Amino acid sequence: MTNLDNIAINISVQLGETMIPIHQLLRMGRGAVIELDAFEEDDCLILANDVPVAHGQVILRGEKVGVSITRVLTRSPSWRPLRGINRVEAG
Repeated sequence: MTNLDNIAINISVQLGETMIPIHQLLRMGRGAVIELDAFEEDDCLILANDVPVAHGQVILRGEKVGVSITRVLTRSPSWRPLRGINRVEAG
């Protein structure tokens, strides 16, 4: 496992989403609240390098915020990461 010790993975958590007009976003300042389409008891989506890998629940431990994994997602056997952008060359 020592070969894997130095591999870093970016973990992100998606709590919800919303759409707002750009003019509203530009008027927001410090302390503004953006309402999401999620509720406190809803699962969040956990992503590893922008790939969905699990669902979880947000938990509070003192002043720290964490995520408890509730379900690990499975990938189909045919799933493969993208290897770059396909280019179409003019000819």
